[in-house]
Amino acid sequence: MVPVQKPLIYLNNAATSWPKPPGVLAAIAHSLSLPVFGSGRTTGTQGDDYLTLARDRLSVFLGGAPPENLVFTHNATDSLNILISGFLAEKKEECHVLTTALDHNSVLRPLHEYEQQGRIRLDIIPFKDCSVSPDAVQDSIRPDTRLMVMTHGSNVLGSAQDIRAIGKILHDHGIFFIVDGAQTAGHIPIGLKDLPVDAFVITGHKGLLGVPGTGGFFLRDPETIAPVRFGGTGTDSLSLLHPRGMPERFEIGTHNYPGLAALAAGVEFLNETGLATISEKAEKQTLFLIRELKKEENVMIYNDHPDLPIIAFNIKGLQNDDVGFMLARGFNIIARTGLHCAPLLHKAIDGGEGCVRISHSWFTTDEECRIAADAMREIARNADSTVGQA
Repeated sequence: MVPVQKPLIYLNNAATSWPKPPGVLAAIAHSLSLPVFGSGRTTGTQGDDYLTLARDRLSVFLGGAPPENLVFTHNATDSLNILISGFLAEKKEECHVLTTALDHNSVLRPLHEYEQQGRIRLDIIPFKDCSVSPDAVQDSIRPDTRLMVMTHGSNVLGSAQDIRAIGKILHDHGIFFIVDGAQTAGHIPIGLKDLPVDAFVITGHKGLLGVPGTGGFFLRDPETIAPVRFGGTGTDSLSLLHPRGMPERFEIGTHNYPGLAALAAGVEFLNETGLATISEKAEKQTLFLIRELKKEENVMIYNDHPDLPIIAFNIKGLQNDDVGFMLARGFNIIARTGLHCAPLLHKAIDGGEGCVRISHSWFTTDEECRIAADAMREIARNADSTVGQA
C-alpha cells in the first residue's frame, strides 16, 4: 500500500506567508490578463493603476504616511541597501553608526561592508530579555553618531522593540533612524505619521500577505538620502539626469505590477479582517503552542512571551535541522531551522548553533496548531528517552 501523506501544515510565515488570501491570487491573475497600464507611461484606459492603488492603500494602512513618500523596491533587503548607502553617500565623511545584536543580515551585512571599507565605525548594542533597551541605546551614543539601523520585530524571538522611545532618544541627538519593519508590518499597528523614525522598511511577502519581489520604504525627508540608482522612470525623459522628486527619486525601471496588485489586495484583506482580530487569534495560538511545548522538559523556548507569532526553540539531544527533517518527513509540517540570517542573536542564545522556528499566520487553524504541538512533543519525548538510555 502507498502510505497516505498527511495534510501539509505550513509554519514558516516569518519567511514567506502562505497561503495567500483568495483576493491576492485573483488580483495577480487579473493584472496579468490585461496589458500593463502605467499612468503616464501607456495610452488607453485598460487595466488598473496598481502602482497608485498600492501606494495609497499602504499610506493609510501604515498610519498616515504621505503616499509620495512611499517608495517601492524589490524587498526589505533592497530597501535597506538603498537607505544605508544613500545616507552614507549624502554624509560623505566617516561617522559612527549603531545597530543591534537582534538584527538580520539585511542590516548587518551592509553595515559591516561599510565598516570594512573604513566608511563607518560600527557599534552593536546587545539585547537582554529579548529586547534592546532605550537606556542601552542612550549609553551607546557618541558625539559623532549619525545613524542607527535596527529591527522593529525580531525574526527569531518575535519580540517587538520600543522604537518610539528609542526614536525619541535618537532624534534628541540628531541621529537618523532607519527601522526594519519586515516582521511587524501586517501584524501590529505602525502609525508612521507621528512615529519618531526617519525611514521605515517593509516587505510585501510576509505579514502584508503579498508575493516575493515586492517591498519598499517610507522616507520622511527625501533630501536626507542620496539616490544611488538611476535609470528610466517614464517621467521627465528629456533630462539625462534622474528625477529628484518623490517617489521617482528612488524608483527605477518597470515596476512589478502583478506584485503590486497582490500587495494592494493583501492590504485590503488585512483592513477587512482587522489587525486587532488578526492579533487576537495569533496571540491565542502562540500561547497554546508555547504552553504545549513547555510540557516537555527537554524543550528550550527562547522567548515564551513573543509579541509576534514566532516561536524559537530547540530540543535537547537533537540538532535543530534534524528536528526540522523529522517534522517535514514524519508529519508534513514545514518549519524553519538554522541561523535565520541572525548570527549575532544566535551567538547570544544558543552559541551559534541555530534553532527551530515556527511561525503561524491568520490562515493557520487551531487544529493545525494542535497537530503541530503533538508532533513536536512526540519528537521531544523520543529524544528524551534516547538521551536517557545513553
